[in-house]
Amino acid sequence: MPTPSLDSLLSNSGMSRRTVLRAAGLGAGVFAAAPLLAACTGSSDSDSGSSGTGTVTFGSNGSDEVPKKAYADLMASAKTAENLTVKINTVAHNDFQNNINNYLKGSPDDVFTWFAGYRMKSYAKQGLVADIDDVWDKVGSNFSDAFKTASTGDDGKKYFIPIYNYPWGWFYRPSVWKEKGYTAPKTWDEFITLAKKMKTDGLNPIAFADKDGWPAFGTFDYLNMRINGYQFHVDLMAHKESWADAKVQKVFSAWKEIFPYQSADSLGRTWQEAAQTIVKKTSGMYLLGSFVGQQWPTGDTDIDFFTFPEIDSAVGADAIEAPIDGFMMSKKGGQNKSARKLMEYLATGKAEDVYLATDTNDVAAAKDASTAKYNALQKKAAEVIGSAKNISQFLDRDAEPAFANNAALPAFQQFIKDGDVAAVTKNLEAQAKQIYGS
Repeated sequence: MPTPSLDSLLSNSGMSRRTVLRAAGLGAGVFAAAPLLAACTGSSDSDSGSSGTGTVTFGSNGSDEVPKKAYADLMASAKTAENLTVKINTVAHNDFQNNINNYLKGSPDDVFTWFAGYRMKSYAKQGLVADIDDVWDKVGSNFSDAFKTASTGDDGKKYFIPIYNYPWGWFYRPSVWKEKGYTAPKTWDEFITLAKKMKTDGLNPIAFADKDGWPAFGTFDYLNMRINGYQFHVDLMAHKESWADAKVQKVFSAWKEIFPYQSADSLGRTWQEAAQTIVKKTSGMYLLGSFVGQQWPTGDTDIDFFTFPEIDSAVGADAIEAPIDGFMMSKKGGQNKSARKLMEYLATGKAEDVYLATDTNDVAAAKDASTAKYNALQKKAAEVIGSAKNISQFLDRDAEPAFANNAALPAFQQFIKDGDVAAVTKNLEAQAKQIYGS
């Protein structure tokens, strides 16, 4: 489906590109590099669907090969199970993220992929999405209290249907580790020692890529939770703590300690390219979500992970990063009875089983989803998530969207270039004060 240009859309509304960019707080470069997210209009039927039939448009960020097929299979199953015709509008993952504000304010699809966390609540607060309390009245018993909380806006209404979550950890090739005699480190000192040994052995110790900006968030999140604890971390994301605090400076100093072991060309690489260095056995380990397994060849089970090691024994290592992915409904979609029927279906284990049959790197959210076909990676992921004391979503989901995208992302990339702890913390605090208004 052709995507209309930003300028053509704006000309019809009497607005200029500069006006929209200024209002959104985004630079023109974002739009120069990414197509505007646009729905396939004219395919939604607000009057259909009372009996489960009808057409729904679905905006998807699942542009990589594995999730793209998984979503296609999932939406095809909605036709079989509920007689729903779902028209999929797939957009490159990062473009979807960068343009989501304008997408929701323009002509969004009925249902779209999104995440739990601060950003979900933010769009609900702005009135850009429809509440789905009526859907939750029917499907709520299929989710744990934790998932219910993660799906609730600040007003107490439900806006989100979770499909799965996944842990972030250090992924590696067990065959390589067995050959080299490596063991999973339990402490930060052991981790540094392992990285040094990998370098001596001719491996790039830490596969690291941050061309798209967001992957570095995972490194910061874990370091902050291990050094300062979960509560400090979530308070920092809400700017209840200062980015200029000595505690935050300590986090960046710890990160700088592993710079010699990270991929040197990280700002020029995508996460997929970094993952391939693990697959090809040229790097030793990679901190990412379990979706990294999408990069392994089909049938290749030579993959495992260990959780982020302890740094301070007084803090421990029982907090993990395990973002929840799922679905939301646009304001327009809220008028489509078929879209609400689709949301009900997406909340079933039957639907999640269809998705996870293709994307076997995640853990289902619904209670009635089957675990019978879980592979070793999924079983371990479920165990790690189940034993965690605290779970974070991810910096760009736990923080104010404008701060994550316009402040943290470029600041972290600059820090990767120069390693200036004082500069990055001072810069982040100054921007946080402006963005959060305190």
